[in-house]
Amino acid sequence: MSLYTATVPVLKQMLLALSDVLKKGEEQAQQRKFDPVSLLQSRLFPDMLPLVRQVQIACDFAKSVPLRIAGLEVAAYEDTEQSFAELQQRISKTLDSLAIFLQRNLTLAQSKRLFYAQVRQKKKNFLSKTML
Repeated sequence: MSLYTATVPVLKQMLLALSDVLKKGEEQAQQRKFDPVSLLQSRLFPDMLPLVRQVQIACDFAKSVPLRIAGLEVAAYEDTEQSFAELQQRISKTLDSLAIFLQRNLTLAQSKRLFYAQVRQKKKNFLSKTML
């Protein structure tokens, strides 16, 4: 399986499913007449981040994985979304960024060495195919 096949189509499918879930949540808020912001700020468990932040993280992940594998710069999105419409726009923007990737962009990077530093952890060095 190529890096492209293992990333871009899977990430697109995940974002489209997330978009559908948000649409259903917004519909429920309208039908039951409660503030949609309360749903976006809800947590499934006390130590989890609110739904709005979970969507932002999912979009950041979907955008950054193919960019890092291709050796391109990962531009940060502002995390200012507070409504269903704004979250849908973020998902659309992320899907648009995934649309630029062609299979050859990631095939060439399959054996490339990546360096990635996470917050409060030392820099990691690994092959791009092991990132997945």
